[in-house]
Amino acid sequence: MHSGFRIGRLFGIQIRVDWSWLVIFFLVTWNLGSALSGLHDEWSAGLIWALAILGSLLFFLSVLAHELAHSLVAKSHGVPVASIRLHIFGGVSNIQREPDSAGSEFVMAILGPVTSLVIGGVLLLITGLASRAVGGLRLPPQQMLAQLSPTFTVLLWLGSVNVILGVFNLIPGFPLDGGRVLRSILWGLTNNLRLATQWASWVGRGISWLMIFGGIAMAFGVRIPLLGEGLVSGLWLAFIGWFLHNAAIQSYQQMVVRDALEEVAVAEVMRRSPPTVSPDQTVESFVHNYIMQMDEQGFPVVEGDQLLGMATLQDVRSVSREAWGTTLIRDIMTPAERLSTIGLQDTASKALDELSSRDIRQLPVISEGRLAGLVRRRDIIKWLRLQTDAGSKSRLGLG
Repeated sequence: MHSGFRIGRLFGIQIRVDWSWLVIFFLVTWNLGSALSGLHDEWSAGLIWALAILGSLLFFLSVLAHELAHSLVAKSHGVPVASIRLHIFGGVSNIQREPDSAGSEFVMAILGPVTSLVIGGVLLLITGLASRAVGGLRLPPQQMLAQLSPTFTVLLWLGSVNVILGVFNLIPGFPLDGGRVLRSILWGLTNNLRLATQWASWVGRGISWLMIFGGIAMAFGVRIPLLGEGLVSGLWLAFIGWFLHNAAIQSYQQMVVRDALEEVAVAEVMRRSPPTVSPDQTVESFVHNYIMQMDEQGFPVVEGDQLLGMATLQDVRSVSREAWGTTLIRDIMTPAERLSTIGLQDTASKALDELSSRDIRQLPVISEGRLAGLVRRRDIIKWLRLQTDAGSKSRLGLG
């Protein structure tokens, strides 16, 4: 299940906020407020903390713009995007599949950092012009900052942060944007996406170890150019390195798994003849004879061999206990026209992408308009485990 909450849709893309985002929102607000307090002791506490909160919100809007750049380019290249999620490390676009070419990958990857750099550059230009208008450019930095109005102070901070965000994302550490740019170049040179992903993942892991060791060194008092020193900064850098290391490994493993599943038809992993429910069955009968008796979360609702919809445990929860005996399944089911389905000859990779992107547990398999079976996430995982147990571990790259 998704952690966090949904805040809306933009250009048909769902925007979600992870609960971990609240942590970084608090830290950014606290750091900005503390910095403003040191620069402007003449400002009231209310003004300072209002500016800090505003700056944090604008920062995350900038992160959203960064991710939207990725997502809109992906959609323009025919790659579906289910959602954008803001979290403790910034944001991530839930792009449903790999791009079709190295060129598409390059444009998709590079446009995010370019967006951040453009936003940062424009804001710094605006604040530079404002500072010049009051003669601030001839003053030392501390005095120049002290002369800026509250609005331009926040814009200067926001511009600087966006430039840092853009530069950081250009680090060639897969799966950062810079790592994806590197992968696109390697893909273009080798014409082999899996090999390019493997090499980019190695580079990403190498950079992550540099971050981890650098962060530990900073925590013990070693000063690193541009990064400084200190326990908190060092631990944060090491934490980012650890996150990047895990992400690099997982991204490559996902690529290998998708490769393996591209060769497998849904028919090989689906559950044939799954238990089905009549639309005229009561919810009470459904609960006692299906939900409580079987290890399933959802059941196809059929009439003959025609799929009418799906009934799930979540649907049952929408009905009061007193109404179970009089409410029919057809009244609570999700109609077939609103369901995600997949064809019998589609690949297991496509099925897994659909299950993951929509955060659902099962997917009806349709053949010639009729229900042919049900494919579940655990069926695909079981198939992968069977291949590993059969001695295909090296081929799947799961070790």
